[in-house]
Amino acid sequence: MEENKNYTSPTPASIPEEQEIDLMDLLRKVIAMRKTLYKAVGIGLVVGIIIAFSIPRQYTVSVTLAPEMGSDSKSSGLASMAASFLGAGSMSSSPDALNATLSSEIVSSTPFLLELFDTRVKSLDGEVDTTLVAYLDEQSSPWWSLILGAPGKAIGAIKGLFSEKTDTATALNPFQLTKEENKKVETLRKTIQANIDKKTGITTLSVTLQDPKVTAMVADSVVAKLQQYIINYRIAKAKEDCAYLEQLYQERRQEYYDAQQRYARYVDANKSLVLQSVRTEQERLQNDMNLAFQVYSQVAQQLQVARAKIQEEKPVFAVVEPATVPLKASNSRKMVVIGMVFLALVGTLGWKLFGAPLWQQFKNS
Repeated sequence: MEENKNYTSPTPASIPEEQEIDLMDLLRKVIAMRKTLYKAVGIGLVVGIIIAFSIPRQYTVSVTLAPEMGSDSKSSGLASMAASFLGAGSMSSSPDALNATLSSEIVSSTPFLLELFDTRVKSLDGEVDTTLVAYLDEQSSPWWSLILGAPGKAIGAIKGLFSEKTDTATALNPFQLTKEENKKVETLRKTIQANIDKKTGITTLSVTLQDPKVTAMVADSVVAKLQQYIINYRIAKAKEDCAYLEQLYQERRQEYYDAQQRYARYVDANKSLVLQSVRTEQERLQNDMNLAFQVYSQVAQQLQVARAKIQEEKPVFAVVEPATVPLKASNSRKMVVIGMVFLALVGTLGWKLFGAPLWQQFKNS
């Protein structure tokens, strides 16, 4: 009991004092290993410079697109104007399954990327003037990727010696791509990115390649193809309706002409007769002609509305910020060097302060 009376519990003031002592001890350890830290910084600096100058310069071009949202109002658009002038009912518009808000999915799709293969590109110095699929082979890679890929290339070369070579060129088949084609599709999928602001609908397309002019040309081509891709989808249904109405228009016009000829021939053949049966047949033929004309006129009106609908569906989005040739590279060599120095410094501190003592305890135990 007396021993318990002599026991005093630690006061709260003693805890910060212990923590302060630990921090001071930690600071003394850091000061003591300053020579090691200097060496780590030097090694990180050298490694960072080597890596920074080994990575090829890359340029990024961003294009901002503002999609034109469709309106469901029946009193707007060329089709509604045509319908009001022609006296026909306005065509109902429904939201498209494919629109500008799906730009990211469209740009990363395999058929879209395959269409970019034949895009003509030209480097800033004019030495490279070829297609995009050929330019992907012209891009340089870091030296370590060449070393890591050397075994695979050697195996491929050995297999090529024992396999029969075929010079026949085959067309691109999205359903079944070759290994080389799939590799280039994946490269383009990483090169071309599309981000969409769901609130405003603004789409930002970015392309990253190793030549500034090639990057700008590819970005401009992506925008044009994306716009045409969406336009073709949006007007596909309208074109199909227009083609059907065009065929129907030709048929109804021919029926009207035939009814008109039958009526004219009958009147010419029986103009001197006043029989009631002749008048009855004449009225019947005239009614058939008038009915054929009414149907022909209605189809003609619907055809004009369908043609106006195609024109109305064509605008998809406006280019707010067009593609321009970048003046500076997007990958900063300074940041690579700073990052490597930071990693070397943090790694050395972590090992000396925590890793080495734990490893020593593990060995002793």
